[in-house]
Amino acid sequence: MLQGLYAITDEILTPDHSILSQAETALQAGVKLLQYRHKSGKDSEVEEVCIKLQRLCRQYQALFIINDRPHLAQAIGADGLHVGIEDMEFSRARKIFAKGVIGVSCYGDVARARLAQDAGADYVAFGSFFPSPTKPSSKVVPMQVLSEAKAALTIPVCAIGGINAANIHEISAHGPDMISVVSAVFAGDIPSNVARLNAVMQG
Repeated sequence: MLQGLYAITDEILTPDHSILSQAETALQAGVKLLQYRHKSGKDSEVEEVCIKLQRLCRQYQALFIINDRPHLAQAIGADGLHVGIEDMEFSRARKIFAKGVIGVSCYGDVARARLAQDAGADYVAFGSFFPSPTKPSSKVVPMQVLSEAKAALTIPVCAIGGINAANIHEISAHGPDMISVVSAVFAGDIPSNVARLNAVMQG
């Protein structure tokens, strides 16, 4: 199931008071993976919304992944966990989150991705490929990294960072297994956004 359009939530675009309806709309429209990314607040403050999001994802046969909260992912039985270089080492994350998918951010570093694969990561993510409104400080990496990663790795590869309906065809041409977006799904009309993105990915 590590394939397809991968939507990531955002504290501003998808606040907790509206996230469930927004997430369900995206899942109905064809999002295959949903990541809850909420960098503020304690696990206890977001646990209830994560439980409900996990339930929604199961209903729509999508994967639910929590960003950088291994204890919470373990506690609620989330489908997966995603960790970045500033979060924690994969080995520590796996000790806390014993079962389920773990993805690792590798930015533009294929060697790091190989290490993550060897350690047991289930997928790796590369980016940003374009300036990102969600992470304006992220470095832009060359798209060729995706082709190099696909050649070097056996686990699924995810592209992330500044991807939208106008440029997704450039990313799709390099064959990533998953393409991850935030505002390209959740800003504006969600069903139309998902339809446009999926049309390119599935075309």
